[in-house]
Amino acid sequence: MRVRPEEPADALAVRNVNEAAFGSPVEADIVEKTHGLPGPIVSLVAEVDGEIAGHILFSPVRINGERSVSLMGLGPMAVAPSHQRQGIGSKLVRAGLQRCQEQGCHAVVVLGHPEYYPRFGFAPASRYGITSEYDVPDEVFMLLELQPGSLQGISGRVVYSDAFAGA
Repeated sequence: MRVRPEEPADALAVRNVNEAAFGSPVEADIVEKTHGLPGPIVSLVAEVDGEIAGHILFSPVRINGERSVSLMGLGPMAVAPSHQRQGIGSKLVRAGLQRCQEQGCHAVVVLGHPEYYPRFGFAPASRYGITSEYDVPDEVFMLLELQPGSLQGISGRVVYSDAFAGA
């Protein structure tokens, strides 16, 4: 298995993986809309025997009214059903977090499974005084500080890009 940056030629395979993993086109549509937005994104694929088996996207998000920190939102992350439970998702998350850190990102937020993401160091964002623009339970909106102390004295609501509108 190999993790690498997504290339334009991967678009259909990435769409297919997201649709298969989530059972709908919503997440695949988000990926496509995000690719058209300004700003740095981290979009990685996992290849197994030359086939795209997984995909992860990190895109810029912001804390309402706050411009001094660089935040990325993790998601969507998808693994084809035939390749799930083989560690592909974990490898995508770790590789993506490393890329975000290399790009100088201060922290990453995720709206996800509270049993899955803490293994990578994510904790409820509310511990940092940070909330989601979406009405979700506290334990599913999590944050990982990539540069320790970079969020000290910062609080507010995370706002996602327009690509997530209506999702």
